[in-house]
Amino acid sequence: MPRSSYLFTSESVSEGHPDKVCDRISDTIVDAYIAAMPESRVACETLTTTNRIVIAGEVRGPDSVLDRVEDLARQAIREIGYEQEGFHWQHADVECLLHAQSTDIAQGVDASGNKDEGAGDQGIMFGYACRETPELMPAPIFYAHRILKLMADARKSGAEPVLGPDAKSQVTIAYRDGKPVKAASIVVSTQHLDETMTSDDVRDVVEPYVRKALPEDWINGSTEWHINPTGKFVIGGPDGDCGLTGRKIIVDTYGGAAPHGGGAFSGKDPTKVDRSAAYAARYLAKNIVSADLADRCTIQLSYAIGVAKPLSIYIDLHGTGRVDEEALEKAVGEVIDLSPRGIRQHLQLNKPIYARTSAYGHFGRPPEPDGGFSWEKTNLVDELRGAIR
Repeated sequence: MPRSSYLFTSESVSEGHPDKVCDRISDTIVDAYIAAMPESRVACETLTTTNRIVIAGEVRGPDSVLDRVEDLARQAIREIGYEQEGFHWQHADVECLLHAQSTDIAQGVDASGNKDEGAGDQGIMFGYACRETPELMPAPIFYAHRILKLMADARKSGAEPVLGPDAKSQVTIAYRDGKPVKAASIVVSTQHLDETMTSDDVRDVVEPYVRKALPEDWINGSTEWHINPTGKFVIGGPDGDCGLTGRKIIVDTYGGAAPHGGGAFSGKDPTKVDRSAAYAARYLAKNIVSADLADRCTIQLSYAIGVAKPLSIYIDLHGTGRVDEEALEKAVGEVIDLSPRGIRQHLQLNKPIYARTSAYGHFGRPPEPDGGFSWEKTNLVDELRGAIR
Protein backbone atom coordinates (compact mmCIF):
# COMPACT_ATOMS: atom_id res chain seq x y z
CA MET A 1 0.00 0.00 0.00
CA PRO A 2 1.33 3.51 -0.81
CA ARG A 3 2.07 5.77 2.14
CA SER A 4 -0.65 8.31 2.84
CA SER A 5 1.15 10.63 5.29
CA TYR A 6 4.65 11.86 4.54
CA LEU A 7 6.86 14.89 3.77
CA PHE A 8 8.02 15.70 0.24
CA THR A 9 10.43 18.45 -0.83
CA SER A 10 11.16 20.22 -4.10
CA GLU A 11 13.47 23.11 -4.96
CA SER A 12 13.49 25.91 -7.49
CA VAL A 13 16.13 28.37 -8.63
CA SER A 14 15.66 31.88 -10.02
CA GLU A 15 16.48 33.18 -13.47
CA GLY A 16 19.66 34.69 -12.00
CA HIS A 17 21.01 31.33 -10.80
CA PRO A 18 24.21 30.57 -12.78
CA ASP A 19 22.73 27.53 -14.52
CA LYS A 20 19.53 29.39 -15.36
CA VAL A 21 21.52 32.28 -16.83
CA CYS A 22 22.97 29.69 -19.21
CA ASP A 23 19.56 28.21 -19.98
CA ARG A 24 18.24 31.69 -20.75
CA ILE A 25 21.10 32.52 -23.12
CA SER A 26 20.79 29.18 -24.91
CA ASP A 27 17.02 29.52 -25.34
CA THR A 28 17.34 33.13 -26.48
CA ILE A 29 19.57 31.85 -29.27
CA VAL A 30 17.06 29.09 -30.09
CA ASP A 31 14.33 31.72 -30.37
CA ALA A 32 16.44 33.90 -32.65
CA TYR A 33 17.06 31.02 -35.06
CA ILE A 34 13.43 29.90 -35.10
CA ALA A 35 12.21 33.48 -35.60
CA ALA A 36 14.51 33.78 -38.63
CA MET A 37 13.80 30.29 -39.98
CA PRO A 38 11.19 28.12 -38.23
CA GLU A 39 12.86 24.88 -39.33
CA SER A 40 16.27 25.83 -37.89
CA ARG A 41 18.23 23.18 -36.03
CA VAL A 42 19.88 24.32 -32.82
CA ALA A 43 21.79 22.54 -30.07
CA CYS A 44 23.27 25.37 -28.03
CA GLU A 45 25.25 25.00 -24.80
CA THR A 46 26.36 27.92 -22.63
CA LEU A 47 28.95 28.19 -19.84
CA THR A 48 29.25 31.22 -17.59
CA THR A 49 31.72 32.28 -14.93
CA THR A 50 33.11 35.58 -13.66
CA ASN A 51 32.56 38.05 -16.55
CA ARG A 52 32.91 35.26 -19.08
CA ILE A 53 30.38 33.54 -21.36
CA VAL A 54 31.23 30.65 -23.68
CA ILE A 55 28.61 29.49 -26.20
CA ALA A 56 29.11 26.25 -28.14
CA GLY A 57 27.09 23.78 -30.14
CA GLU A 58 25.68 22.93 -33.53
CA VAL A 59 23.27 24.90 -35.69
CA ARG A 60 21.64 24.90 -39.08
CA GLY A 61 20.07 28.23 -39.89
CA PRO A 62 20.70 31.74 -41.24
CA ASP A 63 24.24 33.10 -40.87
CA SER A 64 22.68 36.42 -39.90
CA VAL A 65 21.74 34.94 -36.51
CA LEU A 66 25.28 33.71 -35.88
CA ASP A 67 26.46 37.29 -36.33
CA ARG A 68 24.10 38.39 -33.51
CA VAL A 69 24.95 35.76 -30.90
CA GLU A 70 27.06 38.05 -28.73
CA ASP A 71 24.36 40.73 -28.69
CA LEU A 72 21.70 38.11 -27.90
CA ALA A 73 23.71 36.86 -24.92
CA ARG A 74 24.17 40.38 -23.58
CA GLN A 75 20.47 41.12 -24.04
CA ALA A 76 19.53 38.00 -22.05
CA ILE A 77 21.86 38.93 -19.18
CA ARG A 78 20.56 42.48 -19.11
CA GLU A 79 16.94 41.29 -18.93
CA ILE A 80 17.81 39.04 -15.99
CA GLY A 81 19.33 42.06 -14.26
CA TYR A 82 23.09 41.54 -13.99
CA GLU A 83 24.98 44.81 -13.77
CA GLN A 84 27.52 43.79 -11.15
CA GLU A 85 31.29 44.09 -11.10
CA GLY A 86 31.84 40.33 -11.40
CA PHE A 87 29.13 39.77 -14.02
CA HIS A 88 27.86 42.62 -16.17
CA TRP A 89 25.91 42.44 -19.38
CA GLN A 90 28.07 45.12 -20.98
CA HIS A 91 31.53 44.06 -19.80
CA ALA A 92 31.51 40.24 -19.80
CA ASP A 93 33.65 38.57 -22.48
CA VAL A 94 31.54 36.51 -24.91
CA GLU A 95 33.06 33.69 -26.95
CA CYS A 96 30.93 32.01 -29.64
CA LEU A 97 31.93 28.51 -30.77
CA LEU A 98 28.73 27.53 -32.58
CA HIS A 99 29.29 25.57 -35.81
CA ALA A 100 27.35 23.68 -38.47
CA GLN A 101 25.30 20.62 -37.51
CA SER A 102 26.90 17.24 -38.23
CA THR A 103 25.90 15.89 -41.64
CA ASP A 104 25.78 12.38 -40.12
CA ILE A 105 23.07 13.49 -37.70
CA ALA A 106 21.23 15.44 -40.39
CA GLN A 107 20.96 12.49 -42.78
CA GLY A 108 19.38 10.33 -40.07
CA VAL A 109 16.95 12.96 -38.87
CA ASP A 110 15.82 14.81 -42.01
CA ALA A 111 12.79 13.69 -44.01
CA SER A 112 13.66 12.36 -47.46
CA GLY A 113 11.76 10.42 -50.12
CA ASN A 114 9.25 8.18 -48.35
CA LYS A 115 11.04 8.58 -45.00
CA ASP A 116 9.43 10.89 -42.43
CA GLU A 117 11.53 13.11 -40.24
CA GLY A 118 13.13 11.05 -37.49
CA ALA A 119 13.82 11.78 -33.86
CA GLY A 120 16.92 13.91 -33.25
CA ASP A 121 18.28 11.39 -30.75
CA GLN A 122 17.38 8.26 -28.83
CA GLY A 123 15.94 8.65 -25.36
CA ILE A 124 13.07 8.36 -22.93
CA MET A 125 10.76 11.21 -21.93
CA PHE A 126 8.19 11.47 -19.14
CA GLY A 127 5.06 13.52 -18.58
CA TYR A 128 3.08 13.86 -15.37
CA ALA A 129 -0.07 15.45 -13.98
CA CYS A 130 -1.93 15.24 -10.66
CA ARG A 131 -4.67 17.07 -8.77
CA GLU A 132 -2.52 18.66 -6.07
CA THR A 133 -2.89 22.17 -7.59
CA PRO A 134 -5.38 23.70 -10.05
CA GLU A 135 -2.54 23.68 -12.59
CA LEU A 136 -2.35 19.87 -12.16
CA MET A 137 1.22 20.08 -10.87
CA PRO A 138 2.83 18.60 -7.75
CA ALA A 139 2.46 21.13 -4.93
CA PRO A 140 6.10 21.34 -3.72
CA ILE A 141 7.62 22.37 -7.06
CA PHE A 142 4.69 24.60 -7.99
CA TYR A 143 4.97 26.68 -4.83
CA ALA A 144 8.78 26.72 -4.87
CA HIS A 145 8.61 28.29 -8.34
CA ARG A 146 5.90 30.73 -7.30
CA ILE A 147 7.93 32.10 -4.39
CA LEU A 148 10.86 32.98 -6.64
CA LYS A 149 8.68 34.37 -9.42
CA LEU A 150 6.97 36.77 -7.01
CA MET A 151 10.36 37.86 -5.66
CA ALA A 152 11.71 38.39 -9.18
CA ASP A 153 8.68 40.44 -10.19
CA ALA A 154 9.13 42.63 -7.11
CA ARG A 155 12.84 43.07 -7.84
CA LYS A 156 12.26 44.05 -11.46
CA SER A 157 9.39 46.41 -10.65
CA GLY A 158 11.59 48.32 -8.21
CA ALA A 159 9.48 47.32 -5.21
CA GLU A 160 12.45 45.40 -3.72
CA PRO A 161 15.64 46.97 -5.11
CA VAL A 162 17.73 45.32 -2.40
CA LEU A 163 17.20 41.86 -3.92
CA GLY A 164 19.73 40.48 -6.39
CA PRO A 165 18.97 38.21 -9.36
CA ASP A 166 20.34 34.99 -7.83
CA ALA A 167 18.02 33.03 -5.53
CA LYS A 168 16.94 29.53 -4.54
CA SER A 169 13.87 28.19 -2.78
CA GLN A 170 12.96 24.84 -1.26
CA VAL A 171 9.53 23.85 0.00
CA THR A 172 8.71 20.78 2.10
CA ILE A 173 5.03 19.88 2.04
CA ALA A 174 3.26 17.64 4.55
CA TYR A 175 0.81 15.16 3.02
CA ARG A 176 -2.11 13.55 4.85
CA ASP A 177 -4.21 10.86 3.22
CA GLY A 178 -2.13 11.46 0.12
CA LYS A 179 -3.08 15.14 -0.14
CA PRO A 180 -0.89 18.22 0.51
CA VAL A 181 -2.06 20.07 3.63
CA LYS A 182 0.67 22.40 4.89
CA ALA A 183 4.22 23.71 4.52
CA ALA A 184 6.46 21.86 6.95
CA SER A 185 9.54 23.92 6.07
CA ILE A 186 10.54 26.75 3.78
CA VAL A 187 14.05 27.58 2.63
CA VAL A 188 14.91 30.72 0.67
CA SER A 189 18.41 31.92 -0.12
CA THR A 190 18.56 35.17 -2.04
CA GLN A 191 21.30 37.47 -3.18
CA HIS A 192 21.06 40.91 -1.58
CA LEU A 193 22.80 44.07 -2.69
CA ASP A 194 23.10 45.66 0.77
CA GLU A 195 26.11 44.05 2.47
CA THR A 196 24.93 45.11 5.93
CA MET A 197 21.77 42.97 5.83
CA THR A 198 21.45 40.08 8.27
CA SER A 199 19.44 36.91 7.70
CA ASP A 200 16.65 38.45 9.79
CA ASP A 201 16.68 41.54 7.58
CA VAL A 202 16.39 39.38 4.48
CA ARG A 203 13.52 37.44 6.03
CA ASP A 204 11.63 40.69 6.61
CA VAL A 205 11.86 41.32 2.84
CA VAL A 206 11.19 37.78 1.67
CA GLU A 207 8.49 36.51 4.04
CA PRO A 208 5.55 38.45 2.54
CA TYR A 209 6.24 36.90 -0.87
CA VAL A 210 6.43 33.41 0.60
CA ARG A 211 3.11 33.90 2.36
CA LYS A 212 1.54 35.27 -0.81
CA ALA A 213 2.80 32.30 -2.83
CA LEU A 214 1.37 29.54 -0.64
CA PRO A 215 -2.23 28.84 0.37
CA GLU A 216 -3.06 31.01 3.37
CA ASP A 217 -3.63 28.20 5.87
CA TRP A 218 -0.53 26.21 4.90
CA ILE A 219 1.89 28.28 7.01
CA ASN A 220 1.51 28.14 10.78
CA GLY A 221 3.55 28.19 13.98
CA SER A 222 5.04 24.75 13.26
CA THR A 223 6.44 25.75 9.87
CA GLU A 224 10.25 25.89 9.90
CA TRP A 225 11.86 28.91 8.23
CA HIS A 226 15.42 29.07 6.88
CA ILE A 227 16.09 32.38 5.14
CA ASN A 228 19.68 32.90 3.96
CA PRO A 229 20.80 30.30 6.52
CA THR A 230 24.50 30.73 5.69
CA GLY A 231 24.36 34.50 6.36
CA LYS A 232 25.56 37.07 3.83
CA PHE A 233 24.82 36.38 0.15
CA VAL A 234 26.17 39.33 -1.84
CA ILE A 235 28.33 37.66 -4.50
CA GLY A 236 25.91 35.73 -6.68
CA GLY A 237 25.27 34.44 -10.16
CA PRO A 238 28.12 33.30 -12.40
CA ASP A 239 30.57 35.40 -10.36
CA GLY A 240 29.89 33.11 -7.39
CA ASP A 241 29.49 29.77 -9.19
CA CYS A 242 30.11 28.51 -12.70
CA GLY A 243 26.91 27.91 -14.67
CA LEU A 244 26.06 25.41 -17.41
CA THR A 245 23.05 24.83 -19.64
CA GLY A 246 20.88 21.89 -18.70
CA ARG A 247 21.90 21.25 -15.09
CA LYS A 248 18.49 21.91 -13.51
CA ILE A 249 16.35 19.25 -15.17
CA ILE A 250 14.40 18.35 -12.02
CA VAL A 251 13.71 22.03 -11.29
CA ASP A 252 12.49 22.34 -14.89
CA THR A 253 9.98 19.50 -14.60
CA TYR A 254 8.21 18.02 -11.56
CA GLY A 255 10.60 18.59 -8.67
CA GLY A 256 11.32 14.89 -8.25
CA ALA A 257 7.67 13.90 -7.90
CA ALA A 258 7.78 12.06 -11.25
CA PRO A 259 10.45 10.19 -13.22
CA HIS A 260 12.81 12.03 -15.58
CA GLY A 261 14.37 10.67 -18.73
CA GLY A 262 17.58 12.62 -18.19
CA GLY A 263 17.51 14.97 -21.19
CA ALA A 264 17.59 18.73 -20.69
CA PHE A 265 15.31 21.10 -22.61
CA SER A 266 17.03 24.46 -22.96
CA GLY A 267 19.18 25.18 -25.99
CA LYS A 268 17.38 22.63 -28.15
CA ASP A 269 15.05 23.27 -31.07
CA PRO A 270 11.79 21.29 -31.07
CA THR A 271 13.02 18.58 -33.46
CA LYS A 272 14.90 17.29 -30.41
CA VAL A 273 12.53 14.88 -28.67
CA ASP A 274 14.24 15.56 -25.34
CA ARG A 275 12.22 18.74 -25.48
CA SER A 276 9.22 18.23 -27.74
CA ALA A 277 8.29 14.71 -26.60
CA ALA A 278 8.57 15.73 -22.94
CA TYR A 279 6.17 18.57 -23.72
CA ALA A 280 3.84 16.14 -25.51
CA ALA A 281 3.93 13.72 -22.59
CA ARG A 282 2.97 16.49 -20.16
CA TYR A 283 0.21 17.60 -22.56
CA LEU A 284 -1.24 14.09 -22.69
CA ALA A 285 -0.95 13.50 -18.94
CA LYS A 286 -2.64 16.82 -18.17
CA ASN A 287 -5.47 16.12 -20.59
CA ILE A 288 -6.00 12.63 -19.17
CA VAL A 289 -6.42 14.06 -15.67
CA SER A 290 -8.54 16.96 -16.98
CA ALA A 291 -10.79 14.44 -18.73
CA ASP A 292 -11.37 12.80 -15.33
CA LEU A 293 -9.93 9.54 -16.61
CA ALA A 294 -7.57 9.52 -13.61
CA ASP A 295 -6.46 11.69 -10.70
CA ARG A 296 -2.78 11.08 -11.36
CA CYS A 297 -0.96 10.10 -14.54
CA THR A 298 2.60 9.32 -15.59
CA ILE A 299 3.46 8.80 -19.26
CA GLN A 300 6.70 7.51 -20.75
CA LEU A 301 7.60 7.85 -24.44
CA SER A 302 10.72 6.38 -26.04
CA TYR A 303 12.46 7.17 -29.34
CA ALA A 304 15.36 6.04 -31.53
CA ILE A 305 17.47 8.48 -33.54
CA GLY A 306 16.25 8.76 -37.11
CA VAL A 307 13.00 6.85 -36.38
CA ALA A 308 9.76 8.83 -36.57
CA LYS A 309 7.33 6.87 -34.42
CA PRO A 310 7.86 6.30 -30.69
CA LEU A 311 9.15 2.86 -29.82
CA SER A 312 6.86 2.64 -26.81
CA ILE A 313 4.04 4.41 -24.98
CA TYR A 314 3.61 3.57 -21.30
CA ILE A 315 0.95 4.97 -18.96
CA ASP A 316 0.68 4.53 -15.19
CA LEU A 317 -2.45 5.88 -13.49
CA HIS A 318 -1.17 4.99 -10.02
CA GLY A 319 -4.34 3.19 -9.01
CA THR A 320 -6.47 6.30 -9.64
CA GLY A 321 -7.66 5.42 -13.14
CA ARG A 322 -11.23 5.06 -14.28
CA VAL A 323 -10.19 3.44 -17.57
CA ASP A 324 -7.91 0.59 -18.56
CA GLU A 325 -4.30 1.74 -18.92
CA GLU A 326 -3.61 -0.45 -21.94
CA ALA A 327 -6.65 0.96 -23.73
CA LEU A 328 -5.49 4.46 -22.87
CA GLU A 329 -2.03 3.77 -24.30
CA LYS A 330 -3.68 2.86 -27.62
CA ALA A 331 -5.97 5.88 -27.46
CA VAL A 332 -3.25 8.50 -27.03
CA GLY A 333 -1.53 7.24 -30.18
CA GLU A 334 -4.80 7.76 -32.04
CA VAL A 335 -5.57 11.31 -30.89
CA ILE A 336 -2.10 12.77 -31.53
CA ASP A 337 0.69 11.92 -33.97
CA LEU A 338 3.66 11.39 -31.65
CA SER A 339 6.30 11.59 -34.36
CA PRO A 340 8.64 14.60 -33.98
CA ARG A 341 6.89 16.34 -36.88
CA GLY A 342 3.44 15.47 -35.54
CA ILE A 343 4.23 16.85 -32.08
CA ARG A 344 5.62 20.08 -33.50
CA GLN A 345 2.61 20.60 -35.70
CA HIS A 346 0.03 19.73 -33.06
CA LEU A 347 1.59 21.93 -30.37
CA GLN A 348 2.83 24.55 -32.88
CA LEU A 349 6.35 24.43 -31.50
CA ASN A 350 8.19 26.08 -34.42
CA LYS A 351 7.80 29.49 -32.81
CA PRO A 352 10.19 31.68 -30.78
CA ILE A 353 8.61 30.75 -27.43
CA TYR A 354 11.48 29.21 -25.51
CA ALA A 355 13.41 31.91 -23.63
CA ARG A 356 10.39 32.38 -21.34
CA THR A 357 10.52 28.69 -20.36
CA SER A 358 14.09 28.87 -19.09
CA ALA A 359 13.17 29.73 -15.48
CA TYR A 360 10.31 28.94 -13.07
CA GLY A 361 9.44 25.65 -14.76
CA HIS A 362 8.40 24.42 -18.18
CA PHE A 363 5.13 23.04 -16.81
CA GLY A 364 2.22 24.43 -14.81
CA ARG A 365 2.27 27.76 -16.65
CA PRO A 366 -0.80 29.20 -18.42
CA PRO A 367 -0.94 28.87 -22.24
CA GLU A 368 -0.15 32.17 -23.94
CA PRO A 369 -1.81 33.83 -26.95
CA ASP A 370 1.31 33.63 -29.14
CA GLY A 371 1.66 29.87 -28.63
CA GLY A 372 3.83 29.84 -25.53
CA PHE A 373 3.20 26.87 -23.21
CA SER A 374 0.80 25.33 -25.74
CA TRP A 375 1.44 21.95 -24.06
CA GLU A 376 -0.51 23.23 -21.04
CA LYS A 377 -3.79 23.39 -22.99
CA THR A 378 -6.56 20.95 -22.12
CA ASN A 379 -8.12 20.85 -25.58
CA LEU A 380 -7.72 17.09 -26.04
CA VAL A 381 -10.23 16.09 -23.36
CA ASP A 382 -13.17 15.21 -25.63
CA GLU A 383 -11.00 13.31 -28.12
CA LEU A 384 -9.45 11.23 -25.37
CA ARG A 385 -12.84 10.34 -23.91
CA GLY A 386 -14.09 9.41 -27.36
CA ALA A 387 -11.04 7.28 -28.18
CA ILE A 388 -11.42 5.00 -25.12
CA ARG A 389 -13.14 1.79 -26.17
